[in-house]
Amino acid sequence: MRPTARAASTSPAGRSAPLDVAGLQRRLAEFAAARNWEPYHTPKNLVAALSVEASELVEIFQWLTPEESARVMEDPDTAHRVGDEVADVLAYLLQLCEVLGIDPLAALDAKIDRNEHRFPV
Repeated sequence: MRPTARAASTSPAGRSAPLDVAGLQRRLAEFAAARNWEPYHTPKNLVAALSVEASELVEIFQWLTPEESARVMEDPDTAHRVGDEVADVLAYLLQLCEVLGIDPLAALDAKIDRNEHRFPV
């Protein structure tokens, strides 16, 4: 079974609204546009920012044992940091996909198909 791209969320106004990739990409684009950041959102800059945020996620786990890393979400402060870094990574990845015209779900689906052929059971 494949996970869906939709989830329920509570907006800042307290409304429950379904989330979807396109909607999140729209919100990110509106956020950047309102701050006149579009000139800086080039593929090169977005990839660099994505790398930095992924590194910040790695930093949280860097010196943990495998057992400690499996329990990282048990500590509320660490869990919050992990969630924030995951959000940052996803935000930059979605912005990159938007700028390059890549459908991230279609790209992932195609990659899984290729991997199923490359690595048969």
